[in-house]
Parts: sequence; C-alpha cells; structure tokens
Amino acid sequence: MFGHGRGTDGGRRAGRGDRRVGADYTGGVHGSMLAASVVVGAGTLGSFPRLELVLLLLLTGVVFWIAHVHGELFGARLAHRTLDRRTVLHVCREEWPIVKAAVPPAAAVAVSPLLGLDVRGALWLAVAVAVAGQVGWSVAAARVAGAPWRLVAGTAAVNLLLGLLIISFKIALK
Repeated sequence: MFGHGRGTDGGRRAGRGDRRVGADYTGGVHGSMLAASVVVGAGTLGSFPRLELVLLLLLTGVVFWIAHVHGELFGARLAHRTLDRRTVLHVCREEWPIVKAAVPPAAAVAVSPLLGLDVRGALWLAVAVAVAGQVGWSVAAARVAGAPWRLVAGTAAVNLLLGLLIISFKIALK
C-alpha cells in the first residue's frame, strides 16, 4: 500500500481548479481491499444474491468511510483544533475514496447478468475488479506524490500481492 501522503498542506485544495494538492489515495487503496474482502466473505447470500452483494459492498464502504472520518475528526489529527463545519466537510471529502472504491466491484456485480455470468462468476469478477482498483489507486497515489517509476512499480506489486492474498483466502475457504 501507499502510505498517508497528506503532506504539510493537510490535503487542502489548490485554487479554483479544485485539484487536490498532495492528494491522498490511501482511502481508495483501503476501500478496494475492503471491497475484495467483502466479496470473499460473502459466502451466504439469500434469495437475491447479486442485489445483496451490491448493497453489502456499498453499505460496508459507507460504514468504513464513516469510521475513517470519525477517526480523523476525533483522533490525534484534531486534538488541538476546533471542530467546525469546514473541517468536517474537508475530512468527509478526503476520506470519500473509500466509498468510491466500492462502486466498481458493485457495478461489476450489477452488470454480471449482462455478461452471462452466474452468481459465482459475478463474485470472481467483483474480486478481480476490486484488486485491479487496489493496484490502480496505489499507482495513482504514487504518481501524484511524484514517486520514481521504481517506487510506482513497487507499490503496484505489493498491492497486487495483497490482492492475490485475498484471492487465495477465497480459494482456501471453498
């Protein structure tokens, strides 16, 4: 994974272009890993397995987003700062990649019938999409941080290995 790269600006937005200076994609990496883990753990789905998995992915992403926002707002980061609306909204935006990372695997499950996949195929597609997202978010984080290509490749490899570890759990649990 790529570590918290918020830098000294605290992830504040730069100018009217609304591009984040020192953008932190760690939430996306964590969210993608979370999504893959949710799919792996979703062994007992009821009468509407695809709908249940889509909801499970999205709702779990939202719950973890709330947990991260809470941790940022009430953790060491704000121990000496006043909690105001602007700060709360900033932290909510900063942690939003956790939720965004759950959307592609959920979308993969939702469109899986159009691809002719059964529920098992939909689960594998969702895991593959989540792992690809995990690698993609880590590469994006490294590139935005200005990391040399060797570090970009290294973080991609580590995240791919972590994703494959999650997949191996799925295989071992079957």
